[in-house]
Amino acid sequence: MRIPDSLSDPAQHAFVVTPADADFATNLQARALYVGVTGDVRVTTVGGDDVTFANVPVGFFAVSVKRVWSTGTTASGIRGVW
Repeated sequence: MRIPDSLSDPAQHAFVVTPADADFATNLQARALYVGVTGDVRVTTVGGDDVTFANVPVGFFAVSVKRVWSTGTTASGIRGVW
């Protein structure tokens, strides 16, 4: 199986994302998120930025993240892909 080279390549893996503020949550690596229920999504990007995206619609959200925070996240049904 080939690992995707760029964001234009389809993802090959998916997993449930449980937003959390605990330190164990920093091990997440996702090249994009899927949001199942609209809301705010607070993340730490792979580049280290802590940002809250407001009113993220249902669907794929192209941001590479290493953490999805519980505090500040109101969206649900979140999945990570890589």
